[in-house]
Amino acid sequence: MIVISDEFVTLDTPYGPMRTHIARPAAPGRYPGIVFYSEIFQITAPIRRTAAFFAGHGYIVAMPEIYHEFEPAGTVFAYDQTGSDRGNALKTTKKLASYDADARAVLDHLAARPDCTGKLGALGICIGGHLAFRTAMNPDVLGAACFYATDIHKGGLGEGMHDDSLERAKDIKGELLMMWGRQDPHIPLEGRVKVLARLNELGLRLNWHEVNGAHAFLRDEGPRYDPELAHSLYSTVLTFFHRRLAEGDQPVAAGGAAETRH
Repeated sequence: MIVISDEFVTLDTPYGPMRTHIARPAAPGRYPGIVFYSEIFQITAPIRRTAAFFAGHGYIVAMPEIYHEFEPAGTVFAYDQTGSDRGNALKTTKKLASYDADARAVLDHLAARPDCTGKLGALGICIGGHLAFRTAMNPDVLGAACFYATDIHKGGLGEGMHDDSLERAKDIKGELLMMWGRQDPHIPLEGRVKVLARLNELGLRLNWHEVNGAHAFLRDEGPRYDPELAHSLYSTVLTFFHRRLAEGDQPVAAGGAAETRH
């Protein structure tokens, strides 16, 4: 069993200070780092539990408050219509450059920590999935796991709702793990096909999973939660991060003179 510890750090960004929640194993040592982006509701109890899960498997998990320039530190929106309206309004008020600056600030913080190995990944849910996708455009991100990443297919993130995520996907050097709910109305079939076609066009290292789940099937509060899917995909993400961040890809040995013959 790995006991985890929690802390808060405040990171400087060009758009103001950003409180960032850190969950990490309590035991001394050096661990890979994961930038973990929340839904539009910020750092809710389900997000904290997800972070604890990954921290408990040997990762430093950093959760930035994505709307830090608009809301006081510690603000969490309720899972109701008012909270949804506020989160969605800020999603397209915040500048795209601010989202990207936030990513760089968290990556730099993780890389500079004495308890971090320097191997970095990204994880996100809903808008957070889109932000993890954009974070993967930083060359030091070895892998990004994106749960039902909203708005990539329609370029709807940030002020003006004209993001360049599909265009800039060419900048992704690491590996992607993309997970979608087939019954999610926010990312319909034609949207998923558009994203998949672009990633295949670029020849990126890609893992693609579509499951029979609604939007927010991962969130362990509310009627759309699917614990079977959540458990299965958490295992998939852990395997992905263990390979990309902890152990690393093992080279495939070429057959030759040193090969043992049977």
